Amino acid sequence: MLPIPERVRTLAATANVAKLSVDGAPSAARGGVDERGRPILLVRPGETLHGLRADAVVAVNLTAMRQLGTMTHPRGLIEVQGWAEAVPEEEARTAAVAVAAHTADESLFDALERFGQPDAPRLLRLDVGQVVYLTGQESGVLDADDYLGAAPDPLTETAERVLAHVNSSHRAQLAAGVTQQLGEPAGDVWLWELDRFGATVRVDESLVRFPWPTPARSSLCLETALRGLLCTC
Repeated sequence: MLPIPERVRTLAATANVAKLSVDGAPSAARGGVDERGRPILLVRPGETLHGLRADAVVAVNLTAMRQLGTMTHPRGLIEVQGWAEAVPEEEARTAAVAVAAHTADESLFDALERFGQPDAPRLLRLDVGQVVYLTGQESGVLDADDYLGAAPDPLTETAERVLAHVNSSHRAQLAAGVTQQLGEPAGDVWLWELDRFGATVRVDESLVRFPWPTPARSSLCLETALRGLLCTC
């Protein structure tokens, strides 16, 4: 299994901003996550954070979801707690791209074109204090150094692509492989997680972990390891 800081960063990299609170009060939430795992917020004039107070305590809730057929299930819930700070102008375009990956909002153009003007939308990011996480059966708190010092699983992009392909086109083969591994008929089977250390399969309402004999070091190794689970010969 991925180390907890890496797992939380991996979930955050694909998560959406679901909720925002400022000093405990709910506020409008739209944004994304930058390459360091810091939430990036698009704030419009009139909203609580637009007048940015340096001492405002901000909590951003991120949700990572998994689409299984017609149903969407939560993979992980993450609350990043800290203080809002303005994105520097030289980093504004990169921040806007991070937001656009999750929210197609025309205010982003205005935020860039009129950057720094008092009545323009603002791009803010969180100075991370700590991170509270809930994923599967695991929950806990990461301090800022552990969270920011980790990085997402380097095979995440490949893993998500392969996982989606298996769930859309090879579920019968996956069920046969899981049945063979468990030694008993498997029910409703979906590939739930895939990383360099193994695969997690959702069997009915339970999650079953299948570790690889050795960690996958490349996209090709990951796909080869997964074929070992799918193969029933």
